[in-house]
This record gives sequence, structure tokens and C-alpha cells, in this order.
Amino acid sequence: MGEPHRIGIVGTGWISGAYLETLRDHPAVTIAAVADLDAARAAKVADGIPGCRALPVDDLLNDDSIATILNLTVPAAHAEIASPAIKNGRQVYGEKPLTSEMSTARALLDQAAAQGVAVGCAPDTVLGTGVQTARAAVDAGAIGRPLSAVAVMATPGHERWHHQPDFYYLPGGGPLLDMGPYYLTALVHLLGPIVAVTGAASRLRVSRVISAGPRTGERIPVEVDTHVTGVLHHLGGALSTITTSFDAVRTTAAPIEVHGETGTLEVPDPNHFAGDVRLFSLGGTDWQTLPPSAGYADASRGIGLLDMLTAPTPRASGALALHVLDAMTALLRSAEEGRRITLTTTVERPAALPLIPAAEWRA
Repeated sequence: MGEPHRIGIVGTGWISGAYLETLRDHPAVTIAAVADLDAARAAKVADGIPGCRALPVDDLLNDDSIATILNLTVPAAHAEIASPAIKNGRQVYGEKPLTSEMSTARALLDQAAAQGVAVGCAPDTVLGTGVQTARAAVDAGAIGRPLSAVAVMATPGHERWHHQPDFYYLPGGGPLLDMGPYYLTALVHLLGPIVAVTGAASRLRVSRVISAGPRTGERIPVEVDTHVTGVLHHLGGALSTITTSFDAVRTTAAPIEVHGETGTLEVPDPNHFAGDVRLFSLGGTDWQTLPPSAGYADASRGIGLLDMLTAPTPRASGALALHVLDAMTALLRSAEEGRRITLTTTVERPAALPLIPAAEWRA
């Protein structure tokens, strides 16, 4: 076994804790440094990691001892961090979405290709046993030929729990760009790439009131559509319907259902790594829960980065993230222009995973 792969983390906000659970003690990696605009917060995180340094952002990006940058900044800063990292020859793995607009995302991947470095991107939740077991069932013919899917994400808005929810309601935010990557990435795993989309969107109100934390009662502006729905046309002929909303109180809909000629598959929340996969077969009398048969068992955020370091082709790849971003921005443009839009990208379905026990991927 060689030396552990040295990682530098930019952004030490709430989501960094989930990544640290996976990466802090993993023998394949060393968290060499962290950086944040809030230097005190970065220092606190570094203090909890043996041998880790808290650095200014520019110093971390220019540190030649670091091989990969884990970019956990807000979406508006994704390219601002990733581009200089790539210029310095670093691999980059970032939070979703890849960037907030297609031109920037394309330029980023072109830059990485020219530099010969890999780019990976969340979500990696789809590599867990939930979506991967569902994919294995689809591929094994459990529902016959797939015909359609329905994906639903409905909440009353992140301002009800998030202490700093502003960016969710500014350009680059909204329910589709925030939560859509989980659902669209899962649908690509399940049904293949998307060739065209038709969208519609609305905005319930022009401001929101923060309901948690020290800013409780503060009103913030809403500058994006907060309910987005649409139809995705998959390369294989299946049609997916997706709804993402910050305007709905609650739903009883399954996160994802996939319908085929001989069965329906209920897929668990793609924002989580695991969950029950249920099958209702044509002529059956009840749902059947399928045992986990594929994916990283007991996984948590950061498994996509580990996969990127070991797999011949990263499953949580920049190419897949670009395709998902293409679909999301096309949905928003379709809603604005009132027409079907053909995507400008495609992608291979990521390689399927066998069932990988936690003891194996954590070793």
C-alpha cells in the first residue's frame, strides 16, 4: 500500500461534517489542510484532525503537497475554487451542482482535460445500496422493459431549518439546482442519459421568512422559481416526470417510482445512501422488499471521492454532473420559453456496482 492520498478541503460548513465522517480516519487518504472564509471555523475543524493545517484558501490551492481538492463551497463559488486548483494540477471533487451554469461547467471540464486531471462531483448518494439495488433490479429485468419514472421532492422550504438559507433563493439556487441533482443522477443510473426535456415552473412568493437560528424573523428575497416540474426524455425511450418544490407542505409520493411492462419499482430517497427498494410485480398481490444486492454498504458522503481515486472511470464524474446540469438548466429554460429543449450533452451510464461491504471499502 502506498502513501495515503493527500486531500485539502475548501469549505468547512455544515456539509463538511458528513464528509469528515467518511474521510477523517480512512487509511487511503489524509486530510492535510482545510480552508474557509471563516478562518476560526477552519481552525476548529483542523484541530479535530491529526496533522491537519488550517490555511488561507489561496495557500491551500497552491500547496504542492496536496493532490486533490475537496470543494465544499456554495454553488456560486464552485468554479472559483475548482479552476485555480485544476490550473495547479490538482484533482477536484466537489459538491453538487458542478457549477450553476453550463458555460462555466464546460470550461471547467475542458480545462481539466487539457491539464490531464480528474474532476468528480456529488451526489454520491446514488452509489449506496438504495439506488444501486434498484438499478440492479431494472437491469435484471425485474420490471420488464422500463417505460416511465416519477420523481418527487416536495418541501415547504429550507428557510424553516437552515440558519443561512439566502443562497437557496438567489440565482444558482432553487429546488431544482439544489435537490434535482440527486433525482436526475439517480434517473440516469436507472434509465440512462437524457436527450430532451420539457419544463414548467412557478414562484409562490417574492420573499421568505427565516424560521431558525439567530436570524429568525428576517425576511429574505426570492429571485428564482421555487416549484419546477418537467418531463425527461431518456435515450432508451422511457419518460421521467420530475417535480422539485420549495412550496409544498408534504407529500405521500415515493421519492422515485420506475414503471415497466411487468412491474413497478419503488426507489428510496436518492438524498440517502440506503433504504428499502420495493417491487410490485404484474399479477402480484403486494409489494416485495428486495434485499440489498448492489452498491457501497453503509456508505456516507465522500464515497464518491474514494471511488474516483480507485475506479478506472469515476462513477461520480464531472461528465455525469455536466449532463445533469445540462438537463436542469434546460428544464428551467424550457419553462421560461415554453418549448421542448434538446440537450447538448450525453453520458454513459456509470459502471454498475456489486455489493461492497463496509468492511471492504473502509479498509
